[in-house]
Amino acid sequence: MFEIYQLEQLLAFAEYGTLSGAAERLHLSQPALSRSMQRLEAELQVPLFDRQKNKITFNENGRMAAEYARQIMEKCQDMIGRVQAFDRSQRTILIGSCAPMPLWEIPPVLSDLYPDRTISSEMRENDVLLQGLRDDVYQIIILPYPVEEPGISCVKYGEEHLYFSLPPAHPLSGSKGLYMRDLNGETMLLRNRLGFWRDVTDQKMPDTRFLEQEDLAFEELVKSSALPSFATDVVLRRDESPANRVNIPILDEEANVTYYCLYKPHGRNDLSAFFKTLPTA
Repeated sequence: MFEIYQLEQLLAFAEYGTLSGAAERLHLSQPALSRSMQRLEAELQVPLFDRQKNKITFNENGRMAAEYARQIMEKCQDMIGRVQAFDRSQRTILIGSCAPMPLWEIPPVLSDLYPDRTISSEMRENDVLLQGLRDDVYQIIILPYPVEEPGISCVKYGEEHLYFSLPPAHPLSGSKGLYMRDLNGETMLLRNRLGFWRDVTDQKMPDTRFLEQEDLAFEELVKSSALPSFATDVVLRRDESPANRVNIPILDEEANVTYYCLYKPHGRNDLSAFFKTLPTA
């Protein structure tokens, strides 16, 4: 039976079109590559090349073999990736989220439930998260919308509602509710690494100057600053808002989000204790 490396060599020839180019790419001598291709032909029991003096080209057999070789190599890479992902999943739980809030809550719960496993998390774009779940990169992802797709389960995780956090002297601090356009054009403090929320603010407040700050610096600046910022009901429920701020609900539909927890069906068995903590799971 032929070897995987021979298929790699065949694909190198398909890419470069000459033995010399393929050999250079593979760091082989040209005679060594030629002998390897001859052995591949012997294994397949068909000629793959038209050979002329100082020239070798694919025949129709060779072109078909190269196409099958490409498919086989893609399957091999897929196998490697999936086996490695499965191995990681036995030792590490990787959560991907579209926003910070779920990552404030989920990793501590998982750490308590699975002390013998490493808990990792990251924020990525929605499409990246979904493809990562399909490819078994993540065990759990959080998206701001439900997904109906074969092989993926989806349950409601929770909600988040944004507020404007204003100093009492701000002209709008007495409002019962505000739209994002009401503060568009002002200068605001903004926590960095907001996930999809940053896209929302850019779209709804294009003329606003945002001063982005790291988490720890952001909290301290809000306490002492006269600039508006955002707050979330997740923090407000814990009564962690600075005393010298007025928090006003944002009325835009985009500022009120329902999160969904997505996972593969086999992941529910592996992380059954976690899913029991979700009220709608």
